[in-house]
Order: sequence, then structure tokens, then C-alpha cells
Amino acid sequence: MQFKIKNFIKGLGYSLLSVLLMSCSGEKKNNSSDLLSLLALTSVSSSGSTLGSCPPASLPSGIPIANTVVSANSTVSGFNDSTKAINGICGGGETSGSLDVYALNLTGTGATVVLSWGGKTVKNVSGVDFIVYENPFKVSDTSDRYAFDPMVVQVSFDGTNYCGFNLSGFGGGLPSSDNNKIAYWPGFGGLRPVNYNMTSKIFTLEQLFTSTGSGFLTGGGDGFNLDDLYSSDAQNPACDNTVKTNIQTNGFKFIKMISATAVTNPATSAGYVYPHSYTNGPDIDGVVGKLVE
Repeated sequence: MQFKIKNFIKGLGYSLLSVLLMSCSGEKKNNSSDLLSLLALTSVSSSGSTLGSCPPASLPSGIPIANTVVSANSTVSGFNDSTKAINGICGGGETSGSLDVYALNLTGTGATVVLSWGGKTVKNVSGVDFIVYENPFKVSDTSDRYAFDPMVVQVSFDGTNYCGFNLSGFGGGLPSSDNNKIAYWPGFGGLRPVNYNMTSKIFTLEQLFTSTGSGFLTGGGDGFNLDDLYSSDAQNPACDNTVKTNIQTNGFKFIKMISATAVTNPATSAGYVYPHSYTNGPDIDGVVGKLVE
């Protein structure tokens, strides 16, 4: 699975290299038992004791997290429990991703999930209106490159007519070798690491929506502003100015998240391809609205 591989590689990295170097230098003639022990330790380390205590037994009352699964059809083995998308935010920080997630397929009906707030409406307020949490992380502490699974985000007031965000800047004017940089994916979600963990790294709602610059938020995740909805989206012909204005005026009740590979890029007539060869798409940790009524 994608997130298992991502966490495995991240956690294994330097420790495995050390074992291999010892083997090559003759310090260990036979280190198979050491390697097996290392793998076991790495598995514990990559998921982490703090991640293991999440999700919380009950959701915090002051954080309006999407709490209803409207539609979910993933067939990703072991990670297709859609309640994982609404049971709490369990971020692992800048260099680690949560495993308490609902994984989307790369294409097909399982590449989409729709959540809601149980009939309530996410309102349009000043600045970021909602945050989408996935499980990306930096490839190293000092890198500007990330292991992520971009997703297309769309919202709807009536559950039928959806509007999304402008994806026409795809590529960001960067070479394809930079497709694991956030700047390559303007308008997409699933890009920024999640610092927020509802059991071990607590933030207030105000803190979650506080910018730290360059699109990053204190608690991590990807923030979206309803004022940025795009009515010229080829993927949403029903999203005309009337639908867009209605959402911006009255808010939205439903949020749809789709694997980028399952969405056609009009410039290429193919899906938005991102840098991995894994068998599943974005890993949904949850969505939080700023003002939900």
C-alpha cells in the first residue's frame, strides 16, 4: 500500500543503510537476524506511539469535522474502512504520515469519496473556509519535496451540482522532475503534512486556521477558500456562475475528494499523474470546516 511504503521507506532509511554498510565493511558477516529486528523496530517507529493512540475516543466538540460518509466505494485492501475519514485527525507531523486513513483507488468509483456534516452547512467566512487532511510528509527534514497523493476537491450545496478550484496552473511552470513539489500542484489537496493530532498535538480551531505562510497552516493540511471556486472547470459543467455564487453566498453541505489520476487534465486528455507507482490514491484523514451551522 502506498502509505505503508511511504512510512516504511521513511522510517527504514538511515537505519537500514547502517546495517548494509556494516555488512559491507565486514563488521557483521551475517546480519539477517539484525535486519529482521530492525524491520520490526522500524514498523513500530513509523506508526509511532502517538499515532497509535489516535483516533480519539470521542471527537472534540469545538472542531467541526465532517462526520458523515455520503458515498465511499474504495477497494483498497485493509484501508477501505470509510469511517477512518471521519473518526478524527491523526496527523504524524512533517516527516511522518498517519495510518488511520481511508485510501482511495487511483481510478474508478473507488477513487472518490463524499463527506458531509450531517446536514449542516460550511459557511463562507474570511480567509480559509475548510481544511482537507491527507497523510503527506517531507522526504527529508530539509527538503522542499514531499511524498504526497494529490486530490481534486469539490464542494456542493445540494449534493448534485459541485464546484471545484482552478487547476489550470498544473505544473506551476516547473519541469516534470519537480512534480513532488507543492508548487507543481496549485488548486489541489493532499499536499501538505498534517501536524494536527487529536490525541497528542492539540490545537484550537483558531490555531488550525492560522497561516504560517506560503499556504501552510499551524496544524497542517490544505486550506481552501470558497471565494476561489472556479466556474470554468471542464470537470464540472454544471458549475456555472449561479451555482458558484450560491455556494459562496450560502455555503456548502457536501465535499467530494477525488484521486488526481481519476480526473482528466484537459491539456493532455489523461489523468493528472503524480510521482509514485503505488496501487492506491489519496489517504483521507478528515476535513474540518471553520464555521459550520
